[in-house]
Amino acid sequence: MTTVRDTGGGLGAAASNSDLVEHALELAAAGRDHAGTSVLVSQESTANLRWACNTLTTNGVGTGRTVAVVTAVRTPRGVSTGTVARRGVTAADLPDLVDAARAVAAAAPPAEDAAELPPGSADADFGDAGVVGGPEVFGSLAAGLGPALREAREQGRELFGYAEHVIRTSWLGTSAGVRRRHVQPSGAVDLTGKSHDRTRSTYVSQATRDFSDVDIRALDDQVRTRLGWQARIVDVGAGRHDTVLPPTAVADLMVYLYWSSDARSAHEGRSVFSRRGGGTRLGDRLTDVRVTMSSDPSRPGLQCPNHVETLASSPYASVFDNGLATPAVTWVDEGRLVALPTTRHTAALTGLPVRPAVDNLVLGSPDASGGLDDLVAGTSEGLLLTSLWYIREVDPVTLLLTGLTRDGVYLVRGGEVAGAVTNFRFNESPVDLLSRIDALGTPQVTMSREWGEWFPRTEMPPMRVRGFNMSSTSQAS
Repeated sequence: MTTVRDTGGGLGAAASNSDLVEHALELAAAGRDHAGTSVLVSQESTANLRWACNTLTTNGVGTGRTVAVVTAVRTPRGVSTGTVARRGVTAADLPDLVDAARAVAAAAPPAEDAAELPPGSADADFGDAGVVGGPEVFGSLAAGLGPALREAREQGRELFGYAEHVIRTSWLGTSAGVRRRHVQPSGAVDLTGKSHDRTRSTYVSQATRDFSDVDIRALDDQVRTRLGWQARIVDVGAGRHDTVLPPTAVADLMVYLYWSSDARSAHEGRSVFSRRGGGTRLGDRLTDVRVTMSSDPSRPGLQCPNHVETLASSPYASVFDNGLATPAVTWVDEGRLVALPTTRHTAALTGLPVRPAVDNLVLGSPDASGGLDDLVAGTSEGLLLTSLWYIREVDPVTLLLTGLTRDGVYLVRGGEVAGAVTNFRFNESPVDLLSRIDALGTPQVTMSREWGEWFPRTEMPPMRVRGFNMSSTSQAS
């Protein structure tokens, strides 16, 4: 991937992304009723590979740019905001884009979270162009993929999969002086294996920043092993089962917990983190297990923006916080709830400290050791999951979730996989689940099967829990 320095050149057709930010801010500030503006320019460079039936099918590269204007205006009713985002914007399109955002703001009700934008400084590389990637990122993947596809054909298996690498460069500028540039690489590979008669199927995946750590042959080994487990079908009914969850399934549950943990909902009695009688459960012990949940923009392998970038206000984030620093934070400290995502507006309402949400999540424990295979080996009787799917909230007060198992569920007996069982519908609260952890493995960078498209940066351990509630059997595959 390459980075090119913007050399300016005015506001012609080839205006730099940083120039677009500056000009949009100038246009927005010209209005008499102007009360603050954030401009976010996002450039994406993508590359992808796809294969099916043991054959490469498609590949492609592409680039795109989105310009978003979030502007606040003073109206007789108060300060209101409007956001308009468009693709394919050039300098000539900026006046119309800013006018559209102002019109949305003028028609909107007053913003409850209205505030002065936080002050800030300029990044030294704010004038740099976006980082552009290409198919060369798949070099090591392709080298192993060919032999894997050939072996699958010889062994009567079929491999299907998709690999994608995205580099997103963002430029955030605000009327308060913030000028931030961030480069965010992210990638993933999905590999599905089927028996030749298509009666068996399983799936593995891996999150990555640059594919240098992806071993497609190792992923295919997992597929081959799981297809072998499915050669024997074992009858297991619904009910509560001790269950081993791989990191991706843990991420499925913990990401939803994180998204549901904003301080305002907790303060107002609308979430699992609300205290009976009022206030939040900050300081409460959620579990006797020494688990720690944290976020850190500089976490190796999970690097993400160290400042707020948002186009819409919610209890979780505020457009008036754009540019605000997002330092590392611990949410759960060895089982005790110690922080909740808190905007500046929520902090003013509740008296809690400002704790901006960070775009990654880590779960770990000083007692964690070993990997998924070690947890299986230590299980006398239970189930092993592959992934979860179609997760939906049933009750926000307990954070009860329902969903389906997917891609294979296996019976573990005497520390070994005895065969495949049916899929299930589950009903579980990830908060309650923390109190039933029986063992934890070493955390690893992973990606939620359900939420990875929207929240791809997680580091989760494999986990064995007592009495995972498989509420009914399912025909889903």
